[in-house]
Amino acid sequence: MADRTLTGVLLVGGASTRFGSPKALAMLDGQTFAERAWRLLGETCDERLAVGKCEDALELPFELLDDGTDVRAPIAGVVAGLRAATYDVAVVIPVDVPLLRAAAVRELGAACRDVAMSPSGPLPGAYRRTALPELELALAENRLALRDAIAALDVAIVELDARQLTNVNTPDDVQRL
Repeated sequence: MADRTLTGVLLVGGASTRFGSPKALAMLDGQTFAERAWRLLGETCDERLAVGKCEDALELPFELLDDGTDVRAPIAGVVAGLRAATYDVAVVIPVDVPLLRAAAVRELGAACRDVAMSPSGPLPGAYRRTALPELELALAENRLALRDAIAALDVAIVELDARQLTNVNTPDDVQRL
């Protein structure tokens, strides 16, 4: 598929009870997870947005778009990001996958029908604006699992390097990276 214009959406997350502090501020190779992800989206997308909860008051080096809900679930950020996106396709990445690379972001964006994701799950993933009504309905009905919310959509599965999808949930996970 030809290159397409992409909006990059960074899901900043919150306090992270399992991690013990905000994952966005965790450090790897001299950069916070948030800085790493923001840089990646800047390298691969024509527009980038960071979505989270302004009430968390995280000290970030970029503007944060509040997701506008009381819900603490990735679906709220995906919906807010798609609503605010300039472009038809948004590649959405959570802040806690610090090994993700540019090629993976581009592959997800290029493969997107309604959604593109790896076999392991819907994040990171690419979401077309056509997915928004289904995601908004799921959020309104408090069906917060993204995998369930996209079940009726046209989903492309993209094989990505499993190491790049390593999700950090504890400080020990950072040490293992």
